[in-house]
Amino acid sequence: MAGFFNALSACLVLLMLMSVGYFMGAGGWMTAAEKKFLSKYIVNIAVPCNCVVGLLNNLDRDSLAQASLMVTAGVISVAVDLLASALVASLLRLPRERWGVFVAMAGMSNTLFIGIPVCTQLFGEASMPFIMLYYIGHTSFLQSVGVMLIERAGTHKSQGGGVGGFLRNMFSKPPILSVILAMALLALELRLPEPVMRFAGYISNSVSPLALIYCGFIVYEVGLKNLRFLRGLPTMLVMRLVLSPVICMGCCLLVGMEGLPLRVFVVESALPVVSQVTVMAGAYGADEEYAATGACLSILASFVTIPVLMLVLG
Repeated sequence: MAGFFNALSACLVLLMLMSVGYFMGAGGWMTAAEKKFLSKYIVNIAVPCNCVVGLLNNLDRDSLAQASLMVTAGVISVAVDLLASALVASLLRLPRERWGVFVAMAGMSNTLFIGIPVCTQLFGEASMPFIMLYYIGHTSFLQSVGVMLIERAGTHKSQGGGVGGFLRNMFSKPPILSVILAMALLALELRLPEPVMRFAGYISNSVSPLALIYCGFIVYEVGLKNLRFLRGLPTMLVMRLVLSPVICMGCCLLVGMEGLPLRVFVVESALPVVSQVTVMAGAYGADEEYAATGACLSILASFVTIPVLMLVLG
């Protein structure tokens, strides 16, 4: 029961931080411009610093071989999630503009904006390496399959780019580059100078509160009174918050994961809808309202499901 109450306490803190973003929006103190700034700062500066500090402080050269197995487990888990989501979306006979959005929402979680604050609240800074290992496999699907699914559901087509475009997009992301840098330093048994590590540590501490303020503002933008269970969304919530962690646990146990890495991966897989789905739905002409409503409902529902999940995990 200790894990349950610890998760309940952590979720209460996270909910309070999200409420700051909600009420800043309601009071007119935060607009779409500030939201855009927060997003760029978190993804391009704060999260990379968080990655470097978390990986260098909690992994060593000997653990790198194990890390590749963990990434494999994460990749298999997300792949199975997406296949199951596609099957269910077909059975539900969702309209074209919602089919791909449903699959992306049910199959992919918010590994950074909610994953980092949730896991660090539950497990401490030691969870950071495993958050980023899950993120590597997850984001490879988001940038390829996720884009393809939402483009298929929309009316606007991308300019393509093929494999080269995908790789450029993937390896131009600061979080991915920071993971590569940290892994290279670990492999060479090198450390960054102490002032640089302290600087990165200060910046990394801003990730959790600012990411949650950002998510709170998204809930404000959609509007609590506008939230409703559109067709397929209750099923999506069950798949995203209940079925996904079951699939992930099976994949992790398959490669022999246990302890903290297993728990972090399972929690990461059980998080709300990845926020980029709403952005991509708008960009490609898919059902943006459907995506935004599903994302907000999953955020609110996760405050119930995460404590229950921690009770199951012990």
